[in-house]
Amino acid sequence: MVPSDSTPTPEPSLYSAREPVFPRRVKGNFRTLKWWIMAVTLGIYYITPWIRWDRGPNMPDQAVLVDLANRRFFFFMIEIWPHEFYFVAGLLIMAGLGLFLFTSAAGRVWCGYACPQTVWTDLFILVERWVEGDRNARLRLHRQKWDAEKVRKRLVKWAAWLAIAVATGGAWVFYFTDAPTLLHDLLTFQAHPVAYITIAVLTATTFAFGGFAREQICIYACPWPRVQAAMMDEDTITIGYRSWRGEPRGKLKRGAATPEAAQGDCIDCMACVNVCPMGIDIRNGQQLACITCGLCIDACNDTMDKIGKPRGLIDYMALTDEAAERAGKAPKPVWKHILRPRTILYTVLWSGVGLALVVALFLRSDIDVNVTPVRNPTYVMLSDGSIRNTYDVRLRNKYHEPRMIRFSVDAPAGVRIELEGTPEVRMTVDADATLQQRVYLIAPPGSPLATAARTDLTLWFEAVNSSSRVSAGTVFNGKGQ
Repeated sequence: MVPSDSTPTPEPSLYSAREPVFPRRVKGNFRTLKWWIMAVTLGIYYITPWIRWDRGPNMPDQAVLVDLANRRFFFFMIEIWPHEFYFVAGLLIMAGLGLFLFTSAAGRVWCGYACPQTVWTDLFILVERWVEGDRNARLRLHRQKWDAEKVRKRLVKWAAWLAIAVATGGAWVFYFTDAPTLLHDLLTFQAHPVAYITIAVLTATTFAFGGFAREQICIYACPWPRVQAAMMDEDTITIGYRSWRGEPRGKLKRGAATPEAAQGDCIDCMACVNVCPMGIDIRNGQQLACITCGLCIDACNDTMDKIGKPRGLIDYMALTDEAAERAGKAPKPVWKHILRPRTILYTVLWSGVGLALVVALFLRSDIDVNVTPVRNPTYVMLSDGSIRNTYDVRLRNKYHEPRMIRFSVDAPAGVRIELEGTPEVRMTVDADATLQQRVYLIAPPGSPLATAARTDLTLWFEAVNSSSRVSAGTVFNGKGQ
């Protein structure tokens, strides 16, 4: 075997460098819908911390506040305490079920319209277009050597992006403390270092994700494109290309108003590709990168209007409609795609969790109680033969005013209740405070409670001059004879 003098051929790379995506401006129903959703969601995010809500004296007047210092969450008239975390868990479950529902019914509509990455990327692209021009102008600037014009435009664009990123990070920290006070402290450099660090981190991530990473976050970092396959089926409405109508595609000949008879409706104008924020060609079929934002539909419809062809070459559709349309039949009505066993199940589960949270919210009391029997010793025999049990009671007054709480026990006649440190059977609990009180239950000699080994009973706690009344079950330990 003769050795070869040729150098070994390098193995081809499995990875290619990223080509920046410069979406072209487009007008249409879906683009208008995205503008409205972007305006509403950004408005909610930036304005909400500044909404005031009067809760009385010594209480925060911010409508939405995550008060970590006092371990409470305020949402307008609703106040969530740490032990009520099940409300937060319920909301997270509802959010997950809602995401499953919308994905099963209409594909990745969350990704295309309301995902924060999509919303902020849209905003950053809007600023980029204002500064650098539309797609062709931005492409030229990207390929252009660094000169005074490119430096000026890039600095202006980056400055605007940085301002948006700082506002984004600043708005986030305003949800965790009083917004006007924190803003003053930030501007006078008196805020806690954690606030500055949080703003800096969120500013950096917003600037990088919305300005540079963009579609790469959706493709590589976000797990949802890979999870969505389990949520979708052949009846899910998603964006597709009617290849049976568009193929064979071909360029529109010069001077012709419409494609030739043997040619499909697609004139290969690349409008659907040029407006896509993910940089994909929807004509190649369903792809992991597609976020179903609908901009390709607007672009294609505009082209179809210009060449006198029906709209809908690219449209929202389901896979089950393909065979019917190829055979010349009408597709299923939209409601039949949406109302099917999977979506109905998600809707029922979502509604059930929501209803349970609403019921729990209205049934909860302004008083919360926890009763813990003292086990060492389990009981004490007094000099007159009575049996005494000891309990540690923790009372939480969730009302914004002090409450007088009366203690009582649901037990046979003769059983006494006593409070340590006071001859009364009632105590005052300060507003938004917790009281720990030692309570004694005393059963007379020979009574059923005194002679039984263990008796279940109920302690009641009633707010004086109020309808609030709660109970706690516990046990009474007797001699067992």
